[in-house]
Amino acid sequence: MEQFREFLQAWPAERRAELVARATPDAVPAVLDKLERHWLSPEDFLVLLSPAAEGHLESMAQKAHELTLRYFGRAVSIFTPLYISDVCTNQCRYCGFNAKNTQPRRHLSVEEAAAEAFAIADLGFQHILLLTGDAPKVSSPEYIAGVVRRIKPRFASVGIEVYSQTEENYRLLVEAGVDSMTMFQETYDPELYAWLHPAGPKRDYGFRLSAPERAARAGMRSLGVGALLGLGAFEQDAFATGLHAWWLQRRFPGVELSVSIPRICPHEGEFEVTHGVDDRHLVQYVTALRCFLPRAGITCSSRESAFMRDHLVPIGVTRVSAGVSTAVGGRATEDLHNPGQFEITDHRSLEQMMAALAANGYQPVLKDWEDPAA
Repeated sequence: MEQFREFLQAWPAERRAELVARATPDAVPAVLDKLERHWLSPEDFLVLLSPAAEGHLESMAQKAHELTLRYFGRAVSIFTPLYISDVCTNQCRYCGFNAKNTQPRRHLSVEEAAAEAFAIADLGFQHILLLTGDAPKVSSPEYIAGVVRRIKPRFASVGIEVYSQTEENYRLLVEAGVDSMTMFQETYDPELYAWLHPAGPKRDYGFRLSAPERAARAGMRSLGVGALLGLGAFEQDAFATGLHAWWLQRRFPGVELSVSIPRICPHEGEFEVTHGVDDRHLVQYVTALRCFLPRAGITCSSRESAFMRDHLVPIGVTRVSAGVSTAVGGRATEDLHNPGQFEITDHRSLEQMMAALAANGYQPVLKDWEDPAA
């Protein structure tokens, strides 16, 4: 059975770069016109990501807006993350959880994690995303499953954004009540990935790349993928991310797919961003994604400013976070004042986010899914 890694080999960086270089401004309207009759091909997606498309952002945004309304209406889902452990054995050069960083670390007990989650539920959130560092002996699959079982009765949806799991462990988590998983590949460039991850279990590029497939086979209802924009060349990682979601949609047609669009943010430690993605390119990415993947969700986190998120919703974003903290604890249990995984930009509460969406003519959705077995 073909894996995405094998499929991606048919799209080497050189082939992508050549197609981007060959794209002309005249090709962009032709690609957009094609949407009236057919789904776009990966080659079409590359055209929309290329420099040739930069002069057509307005028409791309109009088409993306039309597609978003057609498939999602004016509904925007809201979730919040909960960090339950920042103990990590990886040495990712770009991450505040890097094992070499010396900030205080914290690992919540199941009851402490439940107290934090229940404080979140009391605010009105129905969708929660659990996050941990990569330390399987501390944040074991059994520990994560224990937290999920404890908090599931208070939430319509419990998702995870944790280290790569085996299919057996994903099945354990699904049985505990997890219905969605998000996995950032960080970068799809194998050589750059190896340099960015000098030590720790996350260094295994292939195991991480195939994690969404294992989760789908284990029965996960929803999958999210993404690259951390700013690590690698824009067109390369943007294309590979969209291609990954496109392939997963076809391989697992019964699974809901979404793409996250994070840009690297300041964090504990030092890392020089050599491929920074400006606002114009982020808009180009969102509009290209919506045109290429009309039915896929697009998630924009609190890494982005309130201004940027408010303006990305009409052109494709369908899921946003609110009331965010990237530190462990602090809502209902002791806060060790650690700096968190990274700095957020949009600090709006749930009420403020709902009000902003409503003011712009959108319907904030707190509960768009509930496990029928719950």
